Amino acid sequence: MLSSKQIERINELAKKSKTIGLTDKEAKEQKRLREAYIKTFRQSFKQQLHQVKVVDEEGNDVTPKALKDSKKNSLH
Repeated sequence: MLSSKQIERINELAKKSKTIGLTDKEAKEQKRLREAYIKTFRQSFKQQLHQVKVVDEEGNDVTPKALKDSKKNSLH
C-alpha cells in the first residue's frame, strides 16, 4: 500500500508535468511511483475479485472458469 505522502507526491508531479514540466529525475520518480501505485491497485482488485462468486437465478454457481482458476492458483 502506498502512503499518503507518496500519493501526494504523485499528484504534485502530475500537476507540475502539466504546467512547467518535469526534470529527468522527477520524470523517473513519477514513473516509479506510478508503477508502484498500479501494482498496489492490481493486487487489491485481484483480492476483491477472488471474493466474488457468481450465482444464477436458480442458485447454481456460474463463476467464470478463469476466475475459479485464478482463485486456485493464488492459494499455492
